[in-house]
Amino acid sequence: MADARTDTPQPDSLKPDAIGFLDALVIGLNATSPAYSLAAVIGPIVALVGVYAPGVMLAAFVPMLLIASAFYYLNKVDQDCGTTFSWVTRAMGPWAGWLGGWAITMTGVLVVGSLADVAVTFALLAFGLDSWADNEWVRQILTVLLILVMTAVCVIGTEVSARVQNALILAQVACLLAFAVVALYRVYAGTGDLDAVKPEFSWLDPFGAGGASLTAGLLLGVFIYWGWESAVNLTEETENSATAPGEAAVWSTVILLITYVAVAIAVVAYAGPAFLSENADEEEFIFALLAGDVMGGWDWVVLLAVSTSGLASTQTTIIPASRTALSMARRHALPAHFGHIHHRFRTPDVSTWWVAGIAIAWYLVVRQISENALFDSLTALSLLIAFYYALTGLACAVYYRRHLTESVRNFVLIGLGPVVGAGLLTWLLVESIADMSDPANSYSGVSWFGLGPPLVIGIGITLAGVVLMLVWRLMAPTFWAERPQVADPDLVHGKES
Repeated sequence: MADARTDTPQPDSLKPDAIGFLDALVIGLNATSPAYSLAAVIGPIVALVGVYAPGVMLAAFVPMLLIASAFYYLNKVDQDCGTTFSWVTRAMGPWAGWLGGWAITMTGVLVVGSLADVAVTFALLAFGLDSWADNEWVRQILTVLLILVMTAVCVIGTEVSARVQNALILAQVACLLAFAVVALYRVYAGTGDLDAVKPEFSWLDPFGAGGASLTAGLLLGVFIYWGWESAVNLTEETENSATAPGEAAVWSTVILLITYVAVAIAVVAYAGPAFLSENADEEEFIFALLAGDVMGGWDWVVLLAVSTSGLASTQTTIIPASRTALSMARRHALPAHFGHIHHRFRTPDVSTWWVAGIAIAWYLVVRQISENALFDSLTALSLLIAFYYALTGLACAVYYRRHLTESVRNFVLIGLGPVVGAGLLTWLLVESIADMSDPANSYSGVSWFGLGPPLVIGIGITLAGVVLMLVWRLMAPTFWAERPQVADPDLVHGKES
């Protein structure tokens, strides 16, 4: 395919060269919500594998890096903001591509409300407004307002979004590093109040706790890395679009690995596995429990880190969903109005507001059921994440199939690596389904149609997607006339004009 960019951008296109490599890297990092993700999973992972939690985070990084390689090479030959949707359609046909696009869009819908809720709650706690944080109506109103504000930022422009993200990642990383440094200092100084244990190299062994525990821990580990591909969804708006977004995705996974393992070691060492296991059910409030003990009067630093994490990710999680909807509309896989570009800001305003609106509705409805139901909807995310990541890895090998034997590098980085990553995620997907089928493993602890609520939510979203796909197939058959392709040799070998 030829590069769609021209020196004079068309009025119906996204704004080219709006951000650079560093901006894309920051957005990829913030999309994972590092502080929130760590806070949400550190307790449960320690409950499963004890001091080997850092090792599990290391192991969960492997399939992420392999899939990041697939994103890099697919973006190199197709700079489409729809990423997985566009690539899978080209490699494997419109049916698989549509379902991949649907999965990405729905992950945003499921998680945006929860991220905004976390941002609001921890901000209130950081400023000493505990009574407001305990008031459900106040939290829900502020959460909806926050989603609307961050959606407006996304619509106003990618440059503005990038500047906001740069400030938020600096605040977040600084807070996390301050927490880790102080925690480790107090471990070695012997001034902590909990049952601290000094870090050991053996903690990096993911197999130390046994197979079953490793599997369950990996399911949680995949969640904390999810989101880095937001950098690639901005490919049409990034300088050096053929390489910079993919490089940003790969580097974001590496930086996340270092951050997660370092902070996990600090948390496990300071609190000790017994404390974390006993408080595993507190989920994202683990950091709130430890903040005062580690930081003393500076506990607001940690609380602010989690708040900025949720705030940043509220914005960046909207990006993949809205850009995917735009890409699908341009290919006639969704109604044309989803492909509307704001004439001034050059962003997909219609699809962005639709994603926000559906996310708000989902958040409010599920929140009325119970807070546990909201957590169950987040658990269902792992099904969608594993599905579209695995699909992308497989699509990479299929799309490049005529070039895999040209060199050892191609075979390993474009073929074998992504396929192995897809296989690992498929295995985790199957394990997730088996685990979620038991209602006892859900947050709610109740049975929906004899199954756990997360699995029912995952099945329901999948079936809804299939129904909508079939209906749209009958109403607008143009997209389904597309046929699988192979990577353009000129683009593969860097001969594009």
